[in-house]
Amino acid sequence: MDAKRVRISGRVQGVGYREWMVREATRLGVLGWVRNRSDGSVEALVAGDAAAVASLLAACRAGPPLARVEQITEEFADPPAEPGFRRAATQ
Repeated sequence: MDAKRVRISGRVQGVGYREWMVREATRLGVLGWVRNRSDGSVEALVAGDAAAVASLLAACRAGPPLARVEQITEEFADPPAEPGFRRAATQ
């Protein structure tokens, strides 16, 4: 299982990014969570088959129609303890 923590910066809050990411992750069978950060970025933990994780991260570079992604940072992480993909509380 491939697991990564990602931080997405740009115009990514207030444009439906989290809801879009939940739909994309669920469609691809990726586990984890996504949340807004108080600095205006979006953070996510994504885990699953390496190809599915790579597909989700490639899609995240564009995001939903109203988003403007400026930067994505990735780091390896431990897989989530919970099944499914969900929205988490802002931090």
